[in-house]
Amino acid sequence: MGKGTFITVEGIEGVGKSTNIEFLSQLIESAGHTVFRTREPGGTPMAESIRELLLEHGHEPVPDVAELLLFFAARSLHLQNAIRPALDRGDWVVCDRFTDASRAYQGSGRGLNMEMINRLADWVQDGLEPQLTILLDAPAAVGMARAGARGRTDRLESEQASFYTRVRNGYLDLAAAYPKRFYVVDASRPIAEVQASITRAMARVLGP
Repeated sequence: MGKGTFITVEGIEGVGKSTNIEFLSQLIESAGHTVFRTREPGGTPMAESIRELLLEHGHEPVPDVAELLLFFAARSLHLQNAIRPALDRGDWVVCDRFTDASRAYQGSGRGLNMEMINRLADWVQDGLEPQLTILLDAPAAVGMARAGARGRTDRLESEQASFYTRVRNGYLDLAAAYPKRFYVVDASRPIAEVQASITRAMARVLGP
């Protein structure tokens, strides 16, 4: 990894990632650091094109394995063409989802082999891992209600509640397995309480 700091924000739909990424980016900037904000899938022109393929309601079914490989293809572009250069510049990278999303969505949600996902992660990431992962956690019913209130939903946002329950449980399993990297925030609480928790999480990398 370069001189910068790599932070990821994870969670199911409707947990407030966009709002809270803005908040934590302001925390980092107020500490005197340059922030590079990005997202997955996406983050580069070609990766954004893959994002459109993954999220649109197309006429052709997307097999689970094809979905996984498209995510990792976008991730490879994102890492080499955006994230690694930003870290090498010394920027603080704040990414809306990363490989833990593949483990939670395609692994726990779709039921794909987790060992296969981890092998792809090892190959594509080549040792790069976030220093901090903030998991915005809320029950599937809460997330789905919030996502639905935004209006038209994309292909992944249109899944059933049982899928999002599996995804949420997958995220919580990851947080339990990697407690030094993960910080779990109860995103069902009022926004002021959520952001107070995020401030405590950021103390891990910003200091007191």
